[in-house]
Amino acid sequence: MLSIENLQGELTNKQLEEIVKKSLKDFASVKKVLLIHPDYTRTDFTDKLIPLIYQELKNKGMTKVDSLNAGGTHRAMTEEEIRSKLGLTSQINFDNYYNHEYNDSQQLMTMEEISSSFVEERTNGELSQSIPVVVNKLITEDYDLIIALSGTLPHESAGYAGGLKVFFPGISGPGVIDLLHWAAVLIGIPRIIGTVDNPAREVINKGSSYIFDQIKAPTISFNMVFEEKEHRVIPKGLFVGEELDGFIEAYKQASRVSSQLHVVYLDKPLKVAVQVIDKSYDEIWTAGKGSYKLQSPGVMAKGGEIIIYAPHIDCFHSRLEMDLALKQIGYHCKDYVKKYLESDPEFSKNIAAHAINVRGAGSFDANSGKEKFDFKVTLATGDS
Repeated sequence: MLSIENLQGELTNKQLEEIVKKSLKDFASVKKVLLIHPDYTRTDFTDKLIPLIYQELKNKGMTKVDSLNAGGTHRAMTEEEIRSKLGLTSQINFDNYYNHEYNDSQQLMTMEEISSSFVEERTNGELSQSIPVVVNKLITEDYDLIIALSGTLPHESAGYAGGLKVFFPGISGPGVIDLLHWAAVLIGIPRIIGTVDNPAREVINKGSSYIFDQIKAPTISFNMVFEEKEHRVIPKGLFVGEELDGFIEAYKQASRVSSQLHVVYLDKPLKVAVQVIDKSYDEIWTAGKGSYKLQSPGVMAKGGEIIIYAPHIDCFHSRLEMDLALKQIGYHCKDYVKKYLESDPEFSKNIAAHAINVRGAGSFDANSGKEKFDFKVTLATGDS
């Protein structure tokens, strides 16, 4: 594994160029390359790395390069958005700009399944159901090299974002996305967010191991750690690993640095927290993370309030079917949603998980139909 970090300052373009060259030095005859990248909802310094990676591979004789947007259930990106995300100048042109469409069966293939016993053990008996490992089949095509980029910061469903999450669920099918997020919500955000090793990450690693069994090309992970100041993304760390074990080690090292940069400790719980949502988040589906991030024990005072301030947002989800489903279920505590699913078992577990994660901890009395919550959540958004 290769790494470079500067927590007190900033990684320079020269330093980034050097680690890119070291990472790619053994790939002298690469012709066809697939770059898997984060989507518009992820802040990182992909735009600094991709031109360096492109130039290095071009110098080695690369003749074809495709990109795959690992957007999960988020909306597709336009080619212009992808080019901006990747920092592509007018002199750099990719052959194909692919969006992962999680619900397009023509894009997907089934590789294996995670056993129900494994899932049951990781969720403390809350979920006894196998998870199919369904993924975008593009990664099994005849590429000479696959490069996956990801940013690392605390994440409610994986502990920290980055690494293997770009595959599972980033470019996975609806069953994976639904059940993985549902398993995570059953485990609970407080047990997951900000932890490097956790049951949800074990499920991600297990599913990814089946994916790597089917990938033919060498595969490299570039894990980015950064800070944001005055509308600038400041590179703080870059961790590079190869193949499954390398992905896991790079993720762990990146998470170590992220924990020092992105975790804030409070002297006392907050009575009111206003989360001002960046305009890159253009749906409540993603803006809801403003509530997710505050649900570690001791952050919000009992009876407190989280205000998600996003006047630019006017929909729950840009996909009409998901927007309607969110309006159908609303935002509720876990016990309410579990009861709801008893009467509608085909309802999307991913949407159900989102509803719970945004609303936060609470209790539900099935007899009275009433809920009680630990804190209030207010959506200060535009008309929908």
